[in-house]
Amino acid sequence: MANEKEVMSRTPRAAETRAKEERRKPWRPPSSLDAPPAPDGFKHRWIRAEMRGQEDRKNLSNRMREGYELVRADEYPDFEAPTIEDGKHAGVLSVGGLVLARIPEETVAERNQYYQQRSKDQLTAVDQNMMRENAHSSMRIEDPKRNSKVSFGGPKSSTD
Repeated sequence: MANEKEVMSRTPRAAETRAKEERRKPWRPPSSLDAPPAPDGFKHRWIRAEMRGQEDRKNLSNRMREGYELVRADEYPDFEAPTIEDGKHAGVLSVGGLVLARIPEETVAERNQYYQQRSKDQLTAVDQNMMRENAHSSMRIEDPKRNSKVSFGGPKSSTD
């Protein structure tokens, strides 16, 4: 019976391991743009609300219309950061003319897709314009070859 008491330990095994202890993080310079983790399905981003001491209402308004919403300090009571003290945006996390905002990840993906398509359309228009202006038979240019390869340390040209 003495063996049964020794075998039945009431402390969970997870509490006995050292893996639960947090390791010391090495020192690094503090970043003034640290932000609390965004909720699932959202991204945080610092956006400009002030420039050279003047409010940038246009930029803030544009971002709000894009789908951003401002992050209030009371949503993250454990996160210490400066906040706007008065005015329309009192209580919003703010650092040096920037305010913290969140946007849904699906909105970010849709915006990225929109701008990628716009970029493709502009390249297509440039290519078509170049081919149209290249109608003279003595000045033929083949279809443009786009290459995003970048190399460093290659041979220097003789014009340097």
